[in-house]
Amino acid sequence: MKQIISTDQAPAAVGAYSQGISINGMIFTSGQIPINPKTGQVVDGDIAAQAEQSMKNVKAIVEAGGLTMDDVVKVTILLADINDFTAVNEVYQSFFSGTYPARSCFAVKGLPKGVGVEIEAIASR
Repeated sequence: MKQIISTDQAPAAVGAYSQGISINGMIFTSGQIPINPKTGQVVDGDIAAQAEQSMKNVKAIVEAGGLTMDDVVKVTILLADINDFTAVNEVYQSFFSGTYPARSCFAVKGLPKGVGVEIEAIASR
């Protein structure tokens, strides 16, 4: 049965979407941009700071669904500038121990609120 995942440790949904969905032992997160869930504002700082907050938001949703980052099997990263790949990758890898999930990374024309990165994940038991 499909269940909505909602946590105050990640930004509240501001549109017609859920932070995450759990179904059949899998968790699908919505794309997370670098919004601090406590302030509702985009974090200050460079692309590394933005990637850190986006990953913290993904982690909070995965954990609210009862799994861990080690259960993540697929990640999609959207970048406003592909030249930020190396900096984002350094932050990204710090959220995993052992093996890394499958991943796609794309440069896109623009992201909500003018941020530099958006990250979504799929986790499974």
